[in-house]
Amino acid sequence: MESDSTVIYRHFNAPSRAFTQFSHDIIRHPRLSSDAVRLLTWQLSLPQGARESLSRTAERARIGACAFGRAKRQLKEEGFVHERRVQVEGGRWITQQLVSSAPLTAAQAAKLLAREPVPSSQVAPSPRKPAAGAPVTPSADRHPKKDPEEDTSHPPAEAEESPRLEDARALVDALPLLSPALRRIPLGMHTELARLAARWLDAGHTLTDVQEHILRGLPGAGTPVPRPGGLVRYLLRHVPARSLPARSAPVNRLSSRLEGARECAGDHTQTTLFRPVGDETHCAQCV
Repeated sequence: MESDSTVIYRHFNAPSRAFTQFSHDIIRHPRLSSDAVRLLTWQLSLPQGARESLSRTAERARIGACAFGRAKRQLKEEGFVHERRVQVEGGRWITQQLVSSAPLTAAQAAKLLAREPVPSSQVAPSPRKPAAGAPVTPSADRHPKKDPEEDTSHPPAEAEESPRLEDARALVDALPLLSPALRRIPLGMHTELARLAARWLDAGHTLTDVQEHILRGLPGAGTPVPRPGGLVRYLLRHVPARSLPARSAPVNRLSSRLEGARECAGDHTQTTLFRPVGDETHCAQCV
C-alpha cells in the first residue's frame, strides 16, 4: 500500500498519428466498469463509417461474454449506446446501434439514427436451399395429436421475479459471443430468454452450465440456424435437476486393536469383548 509521502511523476508523449481524443468524463466515469470504458473508447477510435458491432469489438478486445453483457447494459443506461429495430424493404428487420462520445437521450438518439441510411448490402438475405420434393397441401380435417396446452412454445408466467434475472440478462446479451449462429437473436426475445435462463440459475446451475448446454444443442459448424432465438428457447424450456455428488454414509469401524473381537453373550455387568477361536459365543470365563 502506498504511503502519503509517495510522489508520482508522469511522462507523456503526444502521438503524432493514429490517436483519438477522449473526454476525461469517459475515462473517469464513476458508473462505468473498465470493460465498459474499453468498449466505448475502442468504438470511438474506429474510423468514420466503420460498421463494426459492439459484440465484434468485444471479441477483438477479449471481453468475456458475461462481462460484455454488463458493459453494454451500463453504456445503454448512461446514454452512450442506443439501439433500435427497424424494418426495411422486403419485411426484414435490422438492428441499428448508435455509439456516442457524450450521453444522449432517447429522443436525441432517434433523430440521429433517422438520418442514417440503411445500405441495401446490409439487409440482403442469405441464400437458402429450396425445399426438397413437391409442395403438399396440409390436411385440415384432423385433430392435432397433442393437446396444444402441453406443447406450447411460451413458458408460463413467473409468479415473482427471479433474484438471478440480472445475471440471466447478461448471459442472454452475450450469446452472440458464444457462436456465430446466435448473432441474429431478436432483441424482442431477450426478456423471455432471460427468464428461462434465470430458472436454470435458480435451480443451482452455473452460468457456464447454461452456456455449455446451449453450445451442445447447436448444429455442427457451417450449418445455418434460421431461428436462433427459437432454438435457444427450446433448449432452455426444461430445467434438469442439478446432480450433486453422492455422499457415502460413515462407517463405524473398530480400531485395529479390536479387529476380530466379539461381544460375549454371557451375563456380565459391562460389555465384555473376546477374540473367538471358532464360532463360540461366550468368553473363557463363562464356559
